[in-house]
Amino acid sequence: MKVLVTGGAGFIGSHTVDKLIELGHQVRILDCLKKPVHLKGMPPWINKEAEFVLGDVRNKAELQSAMQGVDAIYHLAAYQDYLPDLSNFFATNAVSTALIYEIIVEQKLPIKKVIVASSQFVQGEGKYRCTNCRAKLTPLMRSEKDLVNRNWEHRCPSCETPLSWEWTDESHVAPPNAYALSKHSQEQQAIAFGERYGVPSVALRYSIVQGARQSFYNAYSGACRIFCLNYYFAKAPTLYEDGGQFRDFVNIHDVVEANILALTHSEMDGNVFNVGGGKAYTIKQFADIVRDEVQRHHLEPLPEAIIPAAYRFGDTRNACSDISKLKSMGWSPKYSPVDSVKEYVDWLFAQDNVEDILEYAEQTMKKLDVVRNSA
Repeated sequence: MKVLVTGGAGFIGSHTVDKLIELGHQVRILDCLKKPVHLKGMPPWINKEAEFVLGDVRNKAELQSAMQGVDAIYHLAAYQDYLPDLSNFFATNAVSTALIYEIIVEQKLPIKKVIVASSQFVQGEGKYRCTNCRAKLTPLMRSEKDLVNRNWEHRCPSCETPLSWEWTDESHVAPPNAYALSKHSQEQQAIAFGERYGVPSVALRYSIVQGARQSFYNAYSGACRIFCLNYYFAKAPTLYEDGGQFRDFVNIHDVVEANILALTHSEMDGNVFNVGGGKAYTIKQFADIVRDEVQRHHLEPLPEAIIPAAYRFGDTRNACSDISKLKSMGWSPKYSPVDSVKEYVDWLFAQDNVEDILEYAEQTMKKLDVVRNSA
């Protein structure tokens, strides 16, 4: 099978390309090598057996050219960041997805499968319950007043008891920001257009993906990168809020297995699937995992993370995805966050171009009012 992977030079894309080639598929990569993610141009890990096309998924002519002669498409190219350039999320994520189906219909392309990358952020805060009055709740974003006053937890509107989070399945949708809204649009397009035009399509809603090749330069790319880079330079990372937020983390190799499953299993067509780690960790617990792994490379003891009670505007308090639907397809996560962090740390210390960009990234988010201080 000949497969197009948009964003194939990136983190998830490049690992997916490697697996597809290992399985005997022909692969074409379409990537614009956008900065700052690809700050230094072509990354060294691009598979030499793949055909590389420099192009932008927002450009219809370039996308149309790249789609010629392929049997399947992984649409992994995306714009993701905390920056408030709202229109960019939709132009890159949602419009490019519409273009893929538009080109398929206009050109009558015999595409056998389209697989779209979505995000756990689509679910927003997810599902909660009150342990006192047993109410089932789906709270929206926390108020600015509560965050300023360090009231981090959601509370029951009836009895004021702090709410307990629940594993959230694919049926729940509450996108809190432009990135999440654009990703939800991609899911909807994959299901609706796939059904309407007879193009088997799957949307995969990734939790926090971790492993080697995560860009050093993208503020969005998560706790693993941020904490590892801090400890690489023997600095104490900053934990937002109180460090008690719960997340589930999924390893890149487990994500790739889910991607391949979606290509080969027709029973997944027309559906959205959570791709998560299946176990919840607080951000503080995760920071401790990173500290322990990076400590192997340092002689002096590394500092504990600091908690200044600052917060990122628009962050969810808890986000943990129910993966039972995907597990029913025969998939299950095989790797833990310890495995992910160890792989990333070993890869990080093998690089010769690691730059201390943490202060710049932090100041940029403060300047744009993404990072805010509590009272």
